[in-house]
Amino acid sequence: LHDYGIEKLVRDLRVHQILEGTNEIMRVIIARALIGR
Repeated sequence: LHDYGIEKLVRDLRVHQILEGTNEIMRVIIARALIGR
C-alpha cells in the first residue's frame, strides 16, 4: 500500500470524515443557540 499512496489517501479520507462530522455537530449546536433552544 505504501507504494501507491493508497494508505495516505485512506488516512486523509478518514480525517476528513471526522472533521466533517465535527462541522455538522457544530452547525446543529449553533443553530440551536440561534433559535434559543
